[in-house]
Amino acid sequence: VQLVESGGGSVQAGGSLRLSCAADGYTIRNKCLAWFRREPGKEGEGVARINTAIGSTLYADSVKGRFTISHDNAKNTVYLEMNSLKSEDTAMYYCAARSSSICIGTSEDYYNHWGPGTQVTVSS
Repeated sequence: VQLVESGGGSVQAGGSLRLSCAADGYTIRNKCLAWFRREPGKEGEGVARINTAIGSTLYADSVKGRFTISHDNAKNTVYLEMNSLKSEDTAMYYCAARSSSICIGTSEDYYNHWGPGTQVTVSS
């Protein structure tokens, strides 16, 4: 299983980025996937989660209303649309996936597969 994130970069506060997580050797259909972020020296934070079987989503309070998680089964890809970015959104963003459609956990150890991450830097 390979998850590969892309779309990170540097942007000014108020700007937008769209992250992609392409899966290989794993089908995202009827699965639970999530985006996490981590700053150096800090604990990771679950940003958004999606159950691709029913399309339900869950967001951290810190990103609610600004970030949107979505998926495209045909492209086997999960996305994270990030708008109204703030300096506090600066972090390495990781895609995570479970080998199951059961989607009730929010901690990092709930997920089986991880991508290498993509850096997002927001300057104020």
